[in-house]
Amino acid sequence: MTSNRAPIANFFPRDRSWHPKALTPDYKTSVLRSPSRPLVAFGNSLSETTGPAFGHDLLGPLDNDLVLNFAQAGMSAIGERIIVEGRVLDERGQPVSGVLVEFWQANAGGRYRHKKDGYLAPLDPNFGGCGRTISGEDGAYAFRTIRPGPYPWPNGPNDWRPAHIHFSVFGHGFAQRLITQMYFEGDPLIPRCPIVRTINDPRAIDQLTARLDMNASAPMDALAYRFDIVLRGSRSTLFENRMEGN
Repeated sequence: MTSNRAPIANFFPRDRSWHPKALTPDYKTSVLRSPSRPLVAFGNSLSETTGPAFGHDLLGPLDNDLVLNFAQAGMSAIGERIIVEGRVLDERGQPVSGVLVEFWQANAGGRYRHKKDGYLAPLDPNFGGCGRTISGEDGAYAFRTIRPGPYPWPNGPNDWRPAHIHFSVFGHGFAQRLITQMYFEGDPLIPRCPIVRTINDPRAIDQLTARLDMNASAPMDALAYRFDIVLRGSRSTLFENRMEGN
């Protein structure tokens, strides 16, 4: 996670050969949102390289526990309980502390709590599907949730999304803003997903895949998966399928 390139305004420039191309016709929504003209590069402004800053007073007591944070008293979310843990790092491998990490996902049946989600899987009345936490001094973060289910999507006649969790990370400046997705080790749908297939480098796909971590698991409660997030640089965690940000 190191680079010999000089950082620009404290952040390394993006390596566009590492990230997916903006236009990937097999991923149909990229056709409409990809740039139609050559990109124009601008230097970072002061507002992009400073802030925002977040404090722990922003968090509620259950913000990092999706099993309970939407559940009625005495109830909990349905599904396989898991812990997701890891570190937020910069390109040099140094911890990035005090950054807001937000996450959202489908329920165990593969359905989002969203009025426009038309998948026939049932909603779980005790699962909201979103939460947040702040990275520690060592860059560490963790939250408890349930393993999301895969779901079909209207990209092709029989396309399915692998089980995944969405992440939003603010970093130490708006230029480090990252939105990405985490997949699960061993999921056979990963190589079949049109979004994943926009990524040319197998190492980048591997970086999006969380690994089972039995040492961090909670006995008789939850398996753990490790997912480290790298901000801004030639080997940063991928920014979904968009060229802007990170």
